[in-house]
Amino acid sequence: MSTTQTTRDQIVEAADALFYQRGYEKTSFADIASLVSISRGNFYYHFKTKDDILAAVIALRAAKTQAMLQSWFDQEATPLARLGRFAEMLIQNRQAIQRFGCPVGTLCTELAKVDHPSRGDANMIFGQFRDWLREQFKALGRADNADHLAMHLLARSQGVAALANAFNDEAFIRYEVGLIEDWLQALVPKRSQ
Repeated sequence: MSTTQTTRDQIVEAADALFYQRGYEKTSFADIASLVSISRGNFYYHFKTKDDILAAVIALRAAKTQAMLQSWFDQEATPLARLGRFAEMLIQNRQAIQRFGCPVGTLCTELAKVDHPSRGDANMIFGQFRDWLREQFKALGRADNADHLAMHLLARSQGVAALANAFNDEAFIRYEVGLIEDWLQALVPKRSQ
């Protein structure tokens, strides 16, 4: 099996990067074609509309999100450690977050502003995180309010990403991740003696 990307894959990867860095509305076919170094005719062979590209980008992001969540599950033995990986994602992606914000949050916000038909598909990626986080909180022993905790952690991470982007502040990200980790540790049920 070849590891070489197809032209279509290259277009989707380029569109994904440009949608994140510039925004969906500000990215043109010409921008994407230029980044991939293909003619417009070759571009149109693969994608007829910008919405077709958007659908492919959302599918790519959803697949990457699912693979990441599965890898965290496979690599970490405890729900606390898996939840910690979610928080650490802010530090690992800090440079991009400081410059462009959260890739999921920014796309969802942009599509919501124009009431784009793909808005629900993009929001589904947040649903992936919510479902996964809820399962980790259940496994942590917090089944009674697992969904609330999942939404709280999602909201907190989005707030950190938005403010880190606004203030371009790495120290803020690190400080907030430390607070999130302390909060997660406090949620571990105490064992009866």
